[in-house]
Formats: sequence, C-alpha cells, structure tokens
Amino acid sequence: MIAIIDYEAGNICSVKNALKRLGAVYELTADPAVIRAADKVILPGVGNAAEAMASLEKTGLTGLIKSLRQPVLGICVGLQLMCRSSEEGPVGCLSLFDCRVRRFPEQPGAKVPHMGWNGIGNLDSKLFKEVPEGSYVYFVHSYCPDLCPDTIATCRHGDVLFSAALRWENFYGTQFHPEKSGGVGAQILQNFLAL
Repeated sequence: MIAIIDYEAGNICSVKNALKRLGAVYELTADPAVIRAADKVILPGVGNAAEAMASLEKTGLTGLIKSLRQPVLGICVGLQLMCRSSEEGPVGCLSLFDCRVRRFPEQPGAKVPHMGWNGIGNLDSKLFKEVPEGSYVYFVHSYCPDLCPDTIATCRHGDVLFSAALRWENFYGTQFHPEKSGGVGAQILQNFLAL
C-alpha cells in the first residue's frame, strides 16, 4: 500500500489518478501508524514552500517522515521540503537532502516560473530505469534545488543547471511532476513502486 501524506498542500488528485492508472493501492492519510506501515510513501506538494512547511509541521509528522525506512518520494514542493532550506520564505526544511532551494534568477529568454516540458539528463538511479537521457517531463516552479552530491538527474533552464531529482538513502525527490509527465512519468512512478 502507498501512503500519500495528507497535509493540505498537495497535488492530490493528479497523484491519485496516476497511481490508479498503474493499478497501485493507495491511501491519502495523516495517520502516523498508516504511514509507518506503508510499503511506499509519497509527499506531494504545490504552492509556497514556507506555507507548505507550516502545514506539514501542524500535522506533527516531520519527525516521523525523517525516520521512515521504506522508499519515500517527494514531488515538486514535496522535494523542496526535503531539502535543507528554501529561499521561498525563507524557511528551514526537513534537511534530508543536503542542498538549498533558490529562486531562479531573472535571465533573458528564461521565464520564471519555469513552466512546461523540459529534458532531464545525467540520470543516475533505479528511479530512471528504462528512461532515456534527455526525456521530457513536466515542470511548474519558480524555485529549484542546487546541484549537490544527492543529485540523480539534472535539468537546464536558461543558464541555470539544477537538480531535477535527488536521492539520499531511501528518500527520493523529483522537482518535476511525474504524475503529469505522460509515459515517461508513468515509467518513473512504476520504477518507484518497484523499489
């Protein structure tokens, strides 16, 4: 069973629909016992990182999330909350990934937010099994995680090369939305379910 963490800051419908298409059994929950017993855990997220972190802290689940030993996937703002800090606030986060999240600088020809399809490369994880280098996935964000030792995929927006995905031990995160990324995203989610 997949536990989708419910903290009122997630892209829940699209995640549930993507899991349903893959035939996965899931539950939207903030119950610590259900999350602890799940085979996999997803931390979704949309919107403002500071507000999302405040919502997550209200659930009392931050310590539990850090203690999980099954595969955990953060999506978009969910990934950002798993980093050390975000300039969007600024706010301290869960510090699972040792990197900062920064706002994209203003650059000619590179609009902020970075919204739409873009290619990912330097794929270095079982999360990207059967996903070709340069595959296109769907992004919607104004803030991005730095490159760091936990980087398992990169993307370029204008002059900025950033972490498109991160991994530390059993924790994974994608800055893009696999649930909105067509066949490539479905493959990435299937790979996560198979971890």
